[in-house]
Amino acid sequence: MLLQLNIQNFAIVRSLDIDWQSGMTTITGETGAGKSIAIDALGLCLGERATTNVVRPNCKKAELAATFDINSNKAAQHWLIKNDLSLDDEETLYECILRRVISAEGRSKSYINGSQVPLAQLKEIGQLLINIHGQHDHQLIVKANEQCRLLDDYAKHQTLLDDVKHYYQQWKKLTKELDQLQKTKQENEAKKQLIQYQVDELNEFSLQQDEFITLETDYKRHSNAQDLLDSTLTSLQLLSENNNFNIIDSLRQCTENIGELSRVDSELQNVASLLSESLIQLDEANSDLKQYYQQLELDPQHFSLIEERYSTALQLAKKHQVSPESLVTFHQSLIQELAAISSDESRLDVIINDIDTTKQHYQDAAKALSISRQEAANSLSAAITTSMQELNMPNGQFYIDVSQASKDNYAMHSKGIDTISFQVSINPGQALEAMHKVASGGELSRISLAMQVILADSVITPTLIFDEVDVGISGPTAAMVGSKLQQLAKNTQVICVTHLPQVACKGHQQLFVSKLTDGEHTETQVTELNEKKRIKEIARLLAGDKISQHSLANAEELLAS
Repeated sequence: MLLQLNIQNFAIVRSLDIDWQSGMTTITGETGAGKSIAIDALGLCLGERATTNVVRPNCKKAELAATFDINSNKAAQHWLIKNDLSLDDEETLYECILRRVISAEGRSKSYINGSQVPLAQLKEIGQLLINIHGQHDHQLIVKANEQCRLLDDYAKHQTLLDDVKHYYQQWKKLTKELDQLQKTKQENEAKKQLIQYQVDELNEFSLQQDEFITLETDYKRHSNAQDLLDSTLTSLQLLSENNNFNIIDSLRQCTENIGELSRVDSELQNVASLLSESLIQLDEANSDLKQYYQQLELDPQHFSLIEERYSTALQLAKKHQVSPESLVTFHQSLIQELAAISSDESRLDVIINDIDTTKQHYQDAAKALSISRQEAANSLSAAITTSMQELNMPNGQFYIDVSQASKDNYAMHSKGIDTISFQVSINPGQALEAMHKVASGGELSRISLAMQVILADSVITPTLIFDEVDVGISGPTAAMVGSKLQQLAKNTQVICVTHLPQVACKGHQQLFVSKLTDGEHTETQVTELNEKKRIKEIARLLAGDKISQHSLANAEELLAS
């Protein structure tokens, strides 16, 4: 509940501290005194947009702070803990302080429990603390969306609403995917034919990983085979095959000579060792070269096969604009792309089936929601009819029509398939019609108030504020409105800005708003009235500025009742 409101340099308020009580608080005052100024300040604390004219003239900034007791408000406690905005002090653990600072230039800063926060967070926590009903809010109840929301609030079937919304969002996501796949299906078909041709061509060639490197090596060897044979044979002749002179025989002779000399002079041992090692290496090289020569084959048929495959690999690489070494990787990528297109085609059938299944789930959930709404509509219609008759509409009838289009023609919506229509009849013999067609502004205001009282149990916020919702009401109806607001205050803190004595007298606390001026400056003050001053203020509301003993007696009687 709201505990305190502090206002500094706001509009025509210089400084104001208001302590609020539980139960029902009524706010009265003369016309133009600024009875709604506290409500406006609270609205800014709850995250409403601010303008530059909210700052008191000749002041640099306006400061507004609202303190709430959230001891019984588990939702607010959880929100503060989740956002790491709880007060650390155990004594103030269950308090929530909202603060707003607005500069004369229109800049604004927001605070929750002393921590600066984005304005959006003030709005979030504000929805868990206060619900403000303005004097024109009754105009909302003629709108279809608001009527549906009120009925759902009364029915308390959030799980059903969540199910319908879930299946609707799932269906919408699937239909969007289906639409996208269908749009690309024709394009994919042409693309698939091309890729299939390319894959078939590469499948037929069937180049293996690293095969091109081997092909290239073999091709070079075979295409230069005669040069390899001739050069190898010449080298073998030089090394060992020429009987007249060859390198190995000459080196062997030299090695033996120096070896003999090294026994005489040790300084030649290193030379002898190097020559011996060179001879060993030449022998090995000669042996390897001889083996290579013997294995060289000039097989034209085999070379033709290698040449053909090598040439085909080069042509395919050029055709697909890739390097020959990357041809195998390119081939695999085409296979994967072809599989993806085929998968999309298979996905079409799956999506169509999933859409049908999801739509059936949606229909089942929407039907269950419709049944719950109809049951709630019957109960709420009876309750509002009774309240209308109590609020000086003795022949009033209220009916909530819950209808659906035909199964083959309804439009899916996140809130279900129902069309909700609030219908009323005010006079005897008058047929039920849509509210906006038959109810006057005053009647709409009373019906709205009746709904708010009935729906109070569905409201999660512990504080309800009514800003002159009783406009256009008087006499016995006003007394009944006051009683209903007082009834509402048994379980919820109610703050009501009113001009009706029948409503003002029902408050457990009454605040009086006055406007003072010295000719140059104007200032609004709010005073809590004691019993004697309440009698005088109620009398003023009854009789105007000329208060008589009779009006005082009537005021006293109203307060006593």
